[in-house]
Amino acid sequence: MRLATIRTNDGTRAVRVDDDEAVELGHGDLGELLATPGWRELAAAGDGARHPLDGLDYAPVVPQPGKIFCVGLNYRAHILEMGRDLPAHPTVFAKFADALIGAYDEVRLPAGSTAVDWEAELGVVVGDTVRHATREQAQAAIAGYTVVNDVTARDWQYRTTQWLQGKTWEASTPVGPWLVVGEGAGPYELSCAVDGEEVQRAGTGDLVFDPAELISYLSAVITLRPGDLIATGTPGGVGHARRPPRYLKPGSVLVTKIDGIGECRNTCVVG
Repeated sequence: MRLATIRTNDGTRAVRVDDDEAVELGHGDLGELLATPGWRELAAAGDGARHPLDGLDYAPVVPQPGKIFCVGLNYRAHILEMGRDLPAHPTVFAKFADALIGAYDEVRLPAGSTAVDWEAELGVVVGDTVRHATREQAQAAIAGYTVVNDVTARDWQYRTTQWLQGKTWEASTPVGPWLVVGEGAGPYELSCAVDGEEVQRAGTGDLVFDPAELISYLSAVITLRPGDLIATGTPGGVGHARRPPRYLKPGSVLVTKIDGIGECRNTCVVG
């Protein structure tokens, strides 16, 4: 089952994306739906207004997550290309909701940066409230999976040892187009292309900390709630690690794909 938030003339709507149409589910967005008890059954049975698939305007899957956690250095190959040791614990940072954009929206490149990089990631959306979750409880709390690109201003990221300022630029992080519910934990194959050239490809089996481990770890820190988003980290192939480095520029077309989940396609503009 695929669930999404779309923009309409009457505001956003949570929908189920079927093979031939999108069906409204009676909620303003997917975050609102996920916070409703029995949301899986409600989504499967939803029978509201219909929309043709052609021309759907996708908002971020959950437009206003209560929390957005991101994980750095979580693919073995990427850790090695950055010259680091495998971590004992996840490297965690945060984003804010204003950084999120839809699957086909424009990525706004920060005007104050000359080193904006791509980071294809598997996104995990929480579907239940969990605190101090075991691995089994964490796995059961996963609502589904989506596509994320953690577009990063490297020159700002490395101004200090804290990464936040390079990671949460306004309107820079594509998420979508939908949430895939009811599928297994993978592994999935993800890729990133810039202007038609593939720059990243990896399987999520290369993750050091998988989604269930991340939910268990993060829920020890703070209660996770429906709609919270976790970006699980990026594999090797980022532009900053290339010699010479390569970065996004105005007009670049960024395509982030996870086989079996979906694809984001975003054109870069100056923010």
